[in-house]
Amino acid sequence: NFSLGTPGVGKTTLGKELALRAGMTYINVGDMAKEGELYEGFDEEYDCPILDEDRVIDELEDKMSEGGVIVDYHGCDFFPERWFHIVFVLRTENSFLYDRLESRGYKGKKLQDNIQCEIFQTLYEEAMSSYREEIVHQLPSNTPEDLERNLDQIMQWIEQWIKDNN
Repeated sequence: NFSLGTPGVGKTTLGKELALRAGMTYINVGDMAKEGELYEGFDEEYDCPILDEDRVIDELEDKMSEGGVIVDYHGCDFFPERWFHIVFVLRTENSFLYDRLESRGYKGKKLQDNIQCEIFQTLYEEAMSSYREEIVHQLPSNTPEDLERNLDQIMQWIEQWIKDNN
């Protein structure tokens, strides 16, 4: 499983709750990179470290081959396609997203670019070109009701997948 979307769309909330309900392992790639210092430099413009994608893949390889893992990140084009049976792209309306990012301290170019990214569906298109189209799904992530609905929907999908593959 893979949950993806612009920062602030609710990936972490969904991923953690889903892992609890489904008895799966939740991995936040950003946190993992921070803990293991999996970086290859610093981006002055965005005021953030640059992810070392090869080291992230090495770090995850064993866990991913075991299966039952939910991966949470805002990009997907560098992950091996074989890792994922399904990819969920969370989408949030700009007014909600703006407030969420602002409250996280995003400003200037970083704030604008993340809003632009959402407006132009950049991550959805990246997912569509990185994986088979039939495994990529968009989910609305604006309200607590959306979260509940998404959890129910994904749990049904997981249960069906287990039935079909055992």
